[in-house]
Amino acid sequence: MYNKSKRLRTYLLVLILLCSTVGKSQDLTWTEVAPGVWKATAGIPDKFDLLSAAESKPAMEALGRLGTGTFPLPKGEIAAEIIDGKTMLRFPLMKEERLYGFGLNFKTVQQRGKILQLHVDHYGGTDNGRTHAPVPFYVSSQGYGVFVNSARYITVYAGTAVRKDSPNAPEPKDRNTDKKWNSQPYSDAVEMVVPTTGTDIYLFAGPTPLDAVRRFNLFNGGGCLPPRWGLGFTQRVRSLFTADQVMEEAKAFAEKGYPLDFIGLEPGWQSKSYPCTLEWDKSRFPDPVGFVKTMQAMGIRLNLWTNPYLSPDSPIYGNLKSLSGTHTVWGGIVPDLTLPEARKIYSDQLLKDQISIGISGYKVDECDGYDRWLWPDVAKFPSGNSAEQLRQTYGVMLQKMTSDLYRRQNSRTFGLVRASNAGGVSLPYVIYNDYYSHEDFITALINSSFSGVLWTPEVRGSKTGEEWVRRMQSVCFSPMAMINAWSDGTKPWSFPEVEKEVKAIALLRMQLMPYFYSEFAKYHFEGTPPFRAMNLEPGFAAKVQTELKNSNLSENPYAEAVTKEVKDQYMAGEYLLVAPLFKGQTERTVILPQGKWYDFYTGILAGEGEVIKVTAGLDKIPVFVKEGGIIPMMPPVLHSPAKGEKFDLEIRCYGNKPASYELYDDDGETFDYEKGLYSWRRITVAIDKKGKLAGSVSKPLKGLPDNLGNVTWKFMTR
Repeated sequence: MYNKSKRLRTYLLVLILLCSTVGKSQDLTWTEVAPGVWKATAGIPDKFDLLSAAESKPAMEALGRLGTGTFPLPKGEIAAEIIDGKTMLRFPLMKEERLYGFGLNFKTVQQRGKILQLHVDHYGGTDNGRTHAPVPFYVSSQGYGVFVNSARYITVYAGTAVRKDSPNAPEPKDRNTDKKWNSQPYSDAVEMVVPTTGTDIYLFAGPTPLDAVRRFNLFNGGGCLPPRWGLGFTQRVRSLFTADQVMEEAKAFAEKGYPLDFIGLEPGWQSKSYPCTLEWDKSRFPDPVGFVKTMQAMGIRLNLWTNPYLSPDSPIYGNLKSLSGTHTVWGGIVPDLTLPEARKIYSDQLLKDQISIGISGYKVDECDGYDRWLWPDVAKFPSGNSAEQLRQTYGVMLQKMTSDLYRRQNSRTFGLVRASNAGGVSLPYVIYNDYYSHEDFITALINSSFSGVLWTPEVRGSKTGEEWVRRMQSVCFSPMAMINAWSDGTKPWSFPEVEKEVKAIALLRMQLMPYFYSEFAKYHFEGTPPFRAMNLEPGFAAKVQTELKNSNLSENPYAEAVTKEVKDQYMAGEYLLVAPLFKGQTERTVILPQGKWYDFYTGILAGEGEVIKVTAGLDKIPVFVKEGGIIPMMPPVLHSPAKGEKFDLEIRCYGNKPASYELYDDDGETFDYEKGLYSWRRITVAIDKKGKLAGSVSKPLKGLPDNLGNVTWKFMTR
């Protein structure tokens, strides 16, 4: 029941306080709350916000290692004003400044000139702010970040509007005579509308854009560190598969020599779904305990699909009905996860029926949108938090609730989710959706690095073997290597003409596990995104260009321009530059940052700070390695190393100069690394007495993990 008298008192108090702030400019007082992170408060913020929903805590020790930095903007040019119960914010921009971030965008990387409404939703084909992770954080090419901690639908004018009192206003042009006239003149500010009476604002120092991103990630607790098996290969089976069919699928992978670490069960594992019961369907899975044990004996873990809406047939429906919102989704109630008692009832069911018997993770679906079936903004929730606030945070709260269950078991998880937001950086989930553009998937992978989320360009199906192998290549250079066969039952070997190439790239993914695992450790301990935009790479100097969509003014009367930018290549970890090919392509251009870059496969010099054209057959995705690159690799195994299992290492070295790399090691499964039970092993390449390169690996400290077996060296550059 709603506590009406308490809410009335709260409303009157807010009304009284607003009388002193409405229509007034806010004096922003900036306080350094962490090294290189400053906070100011405008008006009276909501008690429930993005950071409180995720319960994120800054990684202060790691932030301290980055140092404090310099306050990044002129304080006098940052403005906040409360008008009609809304908070208006303004941040200055320089003329050539570029903006990145504002969440998970699919078509554009550079966001200056955009008008966005940051609103959790299924991606609808346009970068308008309605997306799976509309994170209100942006990064500037000038080397700083801005974050607005509000769980509201924030409207952003990212350098689109010009104030008449602007000291840097653009010069008016005569459209009749000036060919450079366009409908969107230069603007010197980012302006935002936060539809509530106040908000907290954070600024993150550089000096580089990557440093600002690191600080944001560390302020949110540092990136997630998946278990080793989470970086292996995964197959999601058809919706109505039975236990026997799942086991046959796993056997087929083993017999054909394809790697497989975990299988995803889709809606049919539950007795009912859309809405869900959260209990096993006994006709398809008569013995869940025995089934899970059998799969574990085969070296396969299980991940379960679900959505959060509860069927009247769910065993916990009755206990959660009064703790849910006023509106249903597909006839299922929507638990108010801001209430501890609701979370406990929900969590206890997951623990009792699934996690306690060995289920390794979840795929949390449909917590993003669309408006036509999700709860409406008029819905009410017993906590008193608005439908809008729950829309913006529900995916984060589901991630937090489920990952906490695994933490209590001292067992790491790695799952999938359809919605996230700021505060979710440390939560072990990868975003996915139903959209299926290969090119846009890569743009999303790039954009994820600006907003503290992970994105996977999953594979579902293809019309040709060529498209299939190209998609598989991208998947194997992403946070989660996954085929999602819930609809058509696709297998890695579904296209016999490219089966050899698909198996090779899947096994290469397994070989690269020591490298990717170390890069995820850097995400956790240092805040560096494991897969990131070229714009965050030092020495990358590709210019963003704009040109008219169409010079025919009768067809394009407002002379609107489009942005040409690099959105089809990215960094995978510290050293690898990945340049995917798409269906129909046999060659492409690649922009190499400053310094020497080598072909990953041959070690041959590819170029030095230049634009190159590359040709690749179906057997390879173009990958280049930075000068001094050290890539630790293991044998092409079918399952990731288990806890305590040693693995051999082949260390590939690129270039002719001394170099070093930090290789991360822990037990690969538990949270014992948080107690200090982990090690960084320094790999060093130096010139020996004979003038040749020689390598060494530092010895492990006593009592710390040591999973390395035999080490061999491969100096790729001759």
